Amino acid sequence: MSTTSRLSSRAEQVAAATPASRHRVIDFLRGAAITVVVLGHWTIVAVDPAGIQPHGVLDNAPWSHPLTWLFQVMPVFFLVGGYANGISWRSARRKGVGYGGWLRARLRRLGLPLIPLLLVWLVVCLVLVTAGLTPDRVQILSQMALIPTWFLAAYLLVVVVAPACLVLWERFGWWSIAGGVVLAGGVDLISIQTHSELAGYPNYLIVWATFHQFGYAWLDGRLATVSRKLLLATVGAVGLAVLVGLGPYPVSMITAASDEISNSSPTRVTMAFLGMLQAGLVLLAETPLTRWLQRPRIWFVTVMLNSRIMTWFLWHLTAMVGIASLLVALGGIGLGLAPLTALWWLTRPLWWLVLLAVTYGLVLIFGRFESPRRDDRPAPPAWRPVAAAICVCAGLAVMASSGMVGPSGVNPVWPLLPVVGLAVFGVLLPPRGRARTRSDT
Repeated sequence: MSTTSRLSSRAEQVAAATPASRHRVIDFLRGAAITVVVLGHWTIVAVDPAGIQPHGVLDNAPWSHPLTWLFQVMPVFFLVGGYANGISWRSARRKGVGYGGWLRARLRRLGLPLIPLLLVWLVVCLVLVTAGLTPDRVQILSQMALIPTWFLAAYLLVVVVAPACLVLWERFGWWSIAGGVVLAGGVDLISIQTHSELAGYPNYLIVWATFHQFGYAWLDGRLATVSRKLLLATVGAVGLAVLVGLGPYPVSMITAASDEISNSSPTRVTMAFLGMLQAGLVLLAETPLTRWLQRPRIWFVTVMLNSRIMTWFLWHLTAMVGIASLLVALGGIGLGLAPLTALWWLTRPLWWLVLLAVTYGLVLIFGRFESPRRDDRPAPPAWRPVAAAICVCAGLAVMASSGMVGPSGVNPVWPLLPVVGLAVFGVLLPPRGRARTRSDT
């Protein structure tokens, strides 16, 4: 049997094994959103013989800023997350599974793939600093590679409060969203007026938890009609136009050096309106997408991508930093084209293919962490997984903004804090030998 025939047969088996009740669009949008983020990161970063320019395209091409309204698709992931978390928590409530057991399961799914990334980069930073690279240079490399972790930290925060947010949705409906948007706007007002980014940090939770509610609305059929989807997109578009056109917010939805205020760092209320625009448009395509995803090969690709989606997302910038650093160290081989020139743009697909191949290798190596052992332990008290989530978010928040390295060298506290938190507070399973010993006694 040829490879094509085997793949077709496997695709047919996966399609046949998929329950009719499964909402395939959820899986597709999750995979599509992460893929767009990956390609966006690989594109906006400019690399030349002098090194890596983290936001080279946005910093040097203001015309690209409106395009971020299309490529900043993190809101779509939170929309999908709201739908999935709503199903998961309601199922847990029906089965009598408590909050502690539910949250530990979610942390295992999200936290385990993170561990090898942090440990590998801790070793890499120690080796590079020991080899004589200056701390500031190693800091930039680690900070670039760990950019995906800011999103994971924000999403974990939302997961922690998701059951409470579902209660708010079930009790107050659309008012729970309106209240969150108003609250986020108030936080922005204080942050912008006082020129304090720190004052805007609560919006990492407020904005994303508020937009996450739209996933509950989708789940409950409150966005089922075309008119409601169009209204949602219109509210988002008008809100963005007012905030950007008349307010202090920049056009770019991704941080650019030329902007005094960032829409994403910290998260601003503009991201909620961007999400409304994107959600309305995406949901308008729900019916044709549902039909398209009935095709076995399309669905098979979607399932395979989602099975390793965390690894794909977490490691894609490590692949880019590694390849870019290697080419720079070799004298800038392949980097002679001036960024943003016509020829540079024509070579972007080749750049993506190289990075895709390297990332695929990393997925083969580290993807196994997305398939953890079954966890049959009794549910823990709620405070334990909450404490673990706090440890993870604290470590990731620091590293996303400053990397693992400071002026005095490598700081192992922040990369180890998430790992230790997951272990100490019982999210990680004990070694098999210890588990058997405990059961025997």
